[in-house]
Amino acid sequence: MYSRKSIQLVLALVLILGSLPLAAQDDQINMTMWVRAINFQTQELVDQWNANNDSQIELTVIPSGEFVTKMGAAIAAGEPPDIASIDLIYTPAFASAGQLVDITEFVRALPYADDLTPAHMNLGLYEGRNYAVPTAVDGSFMAFNVDLFEQAGLDPENPPSNWDEFLEAARAINDLGDDIYGYWFSMGCAGCNAFTFLPFIWASGGDVLSDDYSEATIADDPIVREALELYNTIWEEGLVPEGASIDNGSNFVSAFTGGNIGMAPLGNFALSLFYNDHPDLNFDIFHIPGKDGGAASFGGGDVIAIPSGTEHAEEAWRFIEWTMSDDPQIEIYAANGQIPVRLALVDNKYFEGDERQSIAASALAVGHTPYTTVYNDLFNDPNGPWLEMLQVAILDGDIDGALELGQERFTQIMEG
Repeated sequence: MYSRKSIQLVLALVLILGSLPLAAQDDQINMTMWVRAINFQTQELVDQWNANNDSQIELTVIPSGEFVTKMGAAIAAGEPPDIASIDLIYTPAFASAGQLVDITEFVRALPYADDLTPAHMNLGLYEGRNYAVPTAVDGSFMAFNVDLFEQAGLDPENPPSNWDEFLEAARAINDLGDDIYGYWFSMGCAGCNAFTFLPFIWASGGDVLSDDYSEATIADDPIVREALELYNTIWEEGLVPEGASIDNGSNFVSAFTGGNIGMAPLGNFALSLFYNDHPDLNFDIFHIPGKDGGAASFGGGDVIAIPSGTEHAEEAWRFIEWTMSDDPQIEIYAANGQIPVRLALVDNKYFEGDERQSIAASALAVGHTPYTTVYNDLFNDPNGPWLEMLQVAILDGDIDGALELGQERFTQIMEG
């Protein structure tokens, strides 16, 4: 017969041993991550995490045009991914709908929180709380052909720093003839022109939305008018190819690689293409200038967030925090030409000797992104008010009509 004491001891051992498999399972959490495309080195980040952690991440690529709808549906069905890399322009809509986990306390504990790219951090805010942090950052800047600058008698060491110098450079390059043009823009691409035209306005102290993003300021801001007049001048003087007027973005990057375009506003995504596929292209970059100086950039790319309904919020944050740490930021991001999400890490061994990478990265320090839950309707829709306003002003030369149209249609959508 077993004594009462020995039975109690056996039961205690059973309880202890019985708990061990559960602890092991907790250490081996399986998580899912969605991205809108294989952006930069997402797969490399996940692979390195999986190789060094008990918890594992399965990466799923969602077509960009389907991401918003699919993620909203997954969250509503109670089957969200644990981690999501989201086009930053959609973050306010997800956060306002209660579809993202509040990560404010996690963010506040980061020693480098104030060093994260400002535009992405701003888009990750909702009612003063943090719902996302930057993960794949990009900013707009101006690329220019060094050879054409020199042929036109321009100093590539001193690129344009205001609108007058910008126009003078475009005209000088255009005068070279032989199917050479001073500038390029994809006039049929709404999103391209948000990314590249808005910085002209911001760098000059203007905006198309009020400071609190609640109202359209298109008709009331004189800088918006002057920026439209600038682009209309470029078009009227033939400083861009005629085909630019109908280009839907298919030649947004490739037009510049032909060697006959003097300047083109692009983003960091173009640099690796130029380096790898066009090694003989002699180019440099500078910040998009304001009317009388200054600079601005459109903060683009993705933020990373934790969708509501996940059972693994803390482990998901552990992965997110790791992606922002020194080693992946330098050895995965910078090593592959991707801008670090922490501005202090822009000065790194992989960017040394290439001033272009440093300029592209520093553009994010002056980056802006419109904060609105209806961004797509305002700026991205090919039938939306942004593109129509630009086309009426730039191609038709009807500045007054464009301003009135933009103000009215922006207001209708925002008050919707």
